[in-house]
Amino acid sequence: MKNIRILMMMGAVAVVVASCFPEDEDLSLGGTPPTASFTVEPVSNQNNTYVLTNTTPDAFITMWNTGNGFSKGEAVDTLFLPDAGDYEVQMVTASNGGSDTSDVEVINVSTSDPEAGNIVVGGKMDDPDAWTTFTITDGVAFELVDGKMTGTGGGWGHAGFYQAIEVIADKEYAFNATVSGSGATDTWFEVYFGTSQPQPGSDYADGPIQAGLNTWTGCGNGQFSGGLLNVGCVGELMSSDGRVTFSQSGTIYLVVKSGGADLGADGISIDNIELRGTKD
Repeated sequence: MKNIRILMMMGAVAVVVASCFPEDEDLSLGGTPPTASFTVEPVSNQNNTYVLTNTTPDAFITMWNTGNGFSKGEAVDTLFLPDAGDYEVQMVTASNGGSDTSDVEVINVSTSDPEAGNIVVGGKMDDPDAWTTFTITDGVAFELVDGKMTGTGGGWGHAGFYQAIEVIADKEYAFNATVSGSGATDTWFEVYFGTSQPQPGSDYADGPIQAGLNTWTGCGNGQFSGGLLNVGCVGELMSSDGRVTFSQSGTIYLVVKSGGADLGADGISIDNIELRGTKD
């Protein structure tokens, strides 16, 4: 799993932090600010749940970065990390002496949450061994490039990739993924949950389309980037907010395929594929 990297210019952080202070607060008072510090404690009897506590003396502003950039939080905050992996957490805080940035603390999550953990292996496209690519007809190909699975080409070619996944009958799962592209022509891009394994040289249509793009239906024609359930326009999951159940326990094949006249100058990329249990 990809480690979450904290990339930040100190000047930019100062601007962000300053914007969170009251307008009448004089940040120049108090001399040198105390060193920013915080603790991380797991919550007993709650899977993958942690309490973050700002321990900086006299702090009155707390901003956490738990993977999606800094945002204002509480001095004592709860963090839920459903997926196994290493997570880098950092804090910016302020007292009457000014603001300071903490060191990075790494939280190691050894096991995904049994209810909400992502059951897709290598969904962040950081493990080439997690996926099998296949060609249906020449002209289109999928390849892992820069942390994304990208389909390129055209000429009415057709290709895909897949992974075998174990599911539990009648358990509700939620699917999502992020997609991006520069705009395609006469192209389809589809996700399936099938019970048969894809075969090279054969089209795949086991079960209905779950989610996808289709330029004839009206999505994928121009530049796009975002969640597939937001930018897509075909598939049964579009009307269920990605929620799906399976009638039988066992192996399914999560299959993504694409083809058509032209997948666009940048192709069509997919990343952050998730199929995780729901807790509500």
